[in-house]
Amino acid sequence: MRLIIYNGKGGVGKTSVSAATALRMAKLGHRTIIMSVDTAHSLGDSLGYDLGPDIVNVAPNLDAFELDIVHEMKTKWASIKEYLEAFMMSQGIGGLSADEMAIFPGMEMVAALLYVLTFKNNGTYDVVVMDTAPTGETLRLMSFPDVSNWYMDKAFHLINKFMGIARLTIGRVVDFPLPDKEVMNTILDLKDQMSEVKTILEDPHNTTIRLVLNPERMAINETRRSYAYMCLYNKNVEALIINKVIPEDADGEFMKVKLQEQGTYMQMIAESFDQLKVMKAYMLNTEIRGIDRLDHLADMIFGDSDPIETYSSESPMSFDMLSDGTDRLKIKMPFVESDQVELFKGNDNTIILHVGSQKRTVSLPMSLSGAELLGAEFGDGYLYVKFRR
Repeated sequence: MRLIIYNGKGGVGKTSVSAATALRMAKLGHRTIIMSVDTAHSLGDSLGYDLGPDIVNVAPNLDAFELDIVHEMKTKWASIKEYLEAFMMSQGIGGLSADEMAIFPGMEMVAALLYVLTFKNNGTYDVVVMDTAPTGETLRLMSFPDVSNWYMDKAFHLINKFMGIARLTIGRVVDFPLPDKEVMNTILDLKDQMSEVKTILEDPHNTTIRLVLNPERMAINETRRSYAYMCLYNKNVEALIINKVIPEDADGEFMKVKLQEQGTYMQMIAESFDQLKVMKAYMLNTEIRGIDRLDHLADMIFGDSDPIETYSSESPMSFDMLSDGTDRLKIKMPFVESDQVELFKGNDNTIILHVGSQKRTVSLPMSLSGAELLGAEFGDGYLYVKFRR
């Protein structure tokens, strides 16, 4: 199954590009679904359909839906939701407040990733297009399998053991309900599912990130950071779509000034992202809404090509052995300076990387268990970390 994830700064036209991509692939015969995981949904507006949390068909070979975490909690994780509501009620938080507080931050990420896993296992679709929230939220989405797995490994078995004792002792006197076996089993299932999702997201041949930006300084800077952080999380960034490009034949004094300014930014983009497949969509004088307008947008971006194509299948993170017998971890790090990186040796055969505002714990292969961390260096846009067994 092909998974294409679109990301970019808010307002760059990410939803329109996502919808145009999905529509074009459906027209080419690929069984396609597009899902919006942005809480401020606009996918339905773009397609010209009234979308909700249920999957609906919007065109031949094309299904769509907008993820609603309240709906997901009620239908998929009722046992967890009921326990959290009961806990809130026991602490004097009742009614609507308990219902709202039972939805923890990050549950949207879990729901979105589980949909991807379900589609993969069921074989229902050839391709899934994910229209994401702006960059910050999407980085949380990309990091969630790692983070959740770490918490589960460290905490779940300890909590489970504690709960067995608590039900026989303090459970009789405390003033809050203890989670039952169904709740704990549901959490354990989530842990296993997140491990499968991690494998899907880090498959560089079938799962790729496409970044959308406008030829503007703020959008370029945020896209640079997003590109670097996606590499840190070992996600394959394969393409760049420059949206809302002013046509060269635009007339009027205002447009001529904007066109000159745009030329400077287009040069910045060319220099910054020379390793990526770059596509363009020109600014239109009408709103991009509905099947016909999206089809025109797809023509501008993809021409006669098939958007399901993988433009690059390079994994941003890989291990190799050098001729001197040392092992090396190679991580793609575009737009990152050496003083922006902190590297630590973690516990349980891991290293910890701080890059800008992001932190990632990288698990090492078993062959490097107990290996000595020799140091790290930059070169050719990569961070190289060396080990000696």
